[in-house]
Amino acid sequence: MKFFETIKNIWKIEELKNRILVTLGLLLVYRFGAQVVLPGIDASQLTDLANQTDGGLLGLLNAFTGGAFSNASIFALGIMPYISASIVVQLMGIAVPYLQKLQKEGESGRKKINQITRWLTIAITLVQGPGYIYNLYATLPDSAFLLGDSFTFIVSSVIILTTGCIFAMWLGERITDKGIGNGISLLIMVGIIATLPQSFLQEIQSRVAESNGGLIMILIELAIWFSIIFASVMLVMAVRQIPVQYARRNATGGYEKNIFGGARQFIPLKLNASGVMPIIFAQAIMFIPAAVAGLSDSETAQGITSAFQNIFGFWYNLVFALLIIVFTYFYTAITVPTNKMADDLKRSGGFIPGIRPGTETAEYLDRIMSQITLPGSVFLALIAIFPAIVVSFGVQQGWALFFGGTSLLIMVGVAIDTIQQVNSYLLNRHYDGLMKSGKNRKAIA
Repeated sequence: MKFFETIKNIWKIEELKNRILVTLGLLLVYRFGAQVVLPGIDASQLTDLANQTDGGLLGLLNAFTGGAFSNASIFALGIMPYISASIVVQLMGIAVPYLQKLQKEGESGRKKINQITRWLTIAITLVQGPGYIYNLYATLPDSAFLLGDSFTFIVSSVIILTTGCIFAMWLGERITDKGIGNGISLLIMVGIIATLPQSFLQEIQSRVAESNGGLIMILIELAIWFSIIFASVMLVMAVRQIPVQYARRNATGGYEKNIFGGARQFIPLKLNASGVMPIIFAQAIMFIPAAVAGLSDSETAQGITSAFQNIFGFWYNLVFALLIIVFTYFYTAITVPTNKMADDLKRSGGFIPGIRPGTETAEYLDRIMSQITLPGSVFLALIAIFPAIVVSFGVQQGWALFFGGTSLLIMVGVAIDTIQQVNSYLLNRHYDGLMKSGKNRKAIA
């Protein structure tokens, strides 16, 4: 089979094999750390914390950390503070001149931005760490704390949580540099996948042991799940190709009048240029209403808190979907520089047939992006709220999270990116890429 032939080809390439082994080894270290409980906490008394993270927003956070949150682990905060810091720095890059200048400085500017992101990650962790410890005191019994509520335990735990986040960030960066794929994204994906087997087994138990549909329902759910994965892949990969014509240069360096003899290429505009970022932005905003309403004891405030803490509820998902559509347009606008694309196209002697170079080209590209972003954002919103839809049909909440939302899109996006990197190695080292007859160039040489 071609699949097994491809696996054999992968292991023939020494560099690719070493990168894969490094990636697997560092991911194993991360998963091991997720099981190490904070010093001073009795690991046998974490049942209440596990129950707290069985659903709702904390359940979603627990899924992203691969269960480390509910284990009171040294990696309890996961890599999420780094993600938050990255988002903040990216948004600040729109308004802060200093960051805008760094973005234009190439590699040196990127290194400075990464350093700023790291320091901001530490600051966010130092804020979230005490909040996590406070939650442990509010959730676990007093006997679970071997050192009580001593100042030493609080300070040491915050330091350990901060160090754990920094170490996870370091692991992600090492995977990116020495391994295969995007390290930070892989850490999140591995954390999400870690909870998949348990969630699926709970769903089987619910359907079979409790006579709630039996194996037939399990097969139907798997068929729907694979269909959603296929739809997510199509969303990630879909592009609108804008034809571009390049005029031929003559011997004096000018452009020939017979432009139809020039090269013809395409500008690929992605249907979902913003990836999962709109969902991440929207989820960050969704924490705010419940947090603000929780400051009041009125009936209205309690109702708002209840509505926005239920991630499978109607009002939560309605607001969530609308925010995703808004943020998709916002993030696409700041990440797809249509003006720069038009200028670069004009400088290289290219043009879109029937469209004047320059401003008219920029307006045309902007109009096309707006048109394809609408169906892309609506489709993204539907995938994001699909877990709430399947829950209404009796699917267990833990298993339902894998039917859409950030979890599924992260898994699909990271898997595609990693596979593309592996393919690039294969194509560079084999004459016919993934074909069965491909031979290693190094071996031939």
